[in-house]
Amino acid sequence: MSVALPRLGLGTAPIGNLFAEVSEPDAAATLAAAVAEGMTYFDTAPRYGHGVAEDRLGRALPDGGVISTKAGWLLRPGERVVTDWSERGLRESLESSLRRLRRPAVDVLFLHDPDDFREEVRRTGYPAARRIREEGLAGAIGFGMNHCEPLAAYVAEFEPDVVLIAGRFSLLDHDALTTLLPLCVRTGTTVVVGGVFNTGLLADPKPGAMFHYRETPPDVLARARRCREVCAEFGVPLAAAALRFPYLHPAVGSVVVGCRSAEEVRANAAAARTEIPPELWHRLAAEGFVPPELLEA
Repeated sequence: MSVALPRLGLGTAPIGNLFAEVSEPDAAATLAAAVAEGMTYFDTAPRYGHGVAEDRLGRALPDGGVISTKAGWLLRPGERVVTDWSERGLRESLESSLRRLRRPAVDVLFLHDPDDFREEVRRTGYPAARRIREEGLAGAIGFGMNHCEPLAAYVAEFEPDVVLIAGRFSLLDHDALTTLLPLCVRTGTTVVVGGVFNTGLLADPKPGAMFHYRETPPDVLARARRCREVCAEFGVPLAAAALRFPYLHPAVGSVVVGCRSAEEVRANAAAARTEIPPELWHRLAAEGFVPPELLEA
């Protein structure tokens, strides 16, 4: 892959008003804090706030930084989106993203959630993405998805430069380990892991916390709290262990964390710098939070 992704990146869905509105000053402060903390990778998408996240990112960082965005869904008036995996559709999506981002190209272009569009991606979507990369409009191409099985199928067929998997490689969800991550090692595909907190549960396992974008089941909440207890025995915040966990696998090149405030940015940056004692990883493995094979190397 021609693009070197920083180890830690900022996910911009929250400043696109995901779950709750973020004011313009707060969004600007969030991005400024990320830069101050040394975060140079920013992941975004047109669907994050119907263009709001890209626009805010473009105004804050019109140049510099590593940017990934996504294509495959076209924005329409009235908050509507329509799928379009044709070359014309992908180029329209990218061109509109570049206008909002205020830059001539992006570092990474992901095809966004093409779970149910295998034939369209095979026929027009991925060939168009290759041409976009050849023209220099994107430094690397791949797929950004929430489910491992269809993503692994795309990796096996196309051997993309990079993929983003959200929520499926965490202390509470090891789904990516069975097929996706070993496959990416074989194909040389860089993996970006998002959703390390599983929609917030592993940041703060309290009643009402969300898991995979839904209300957390009681048994999952209990598991998250037990994980926090084990981490506390070693003086390590749960969020730090959750953020550092994906790096245990050699396929993972970067982790992106969504933040909606400068305070969250600073907290996550501190978590990323936290040293995790090997003994903690082994205790977490004994309790089923870490696959033991990740500790065998």
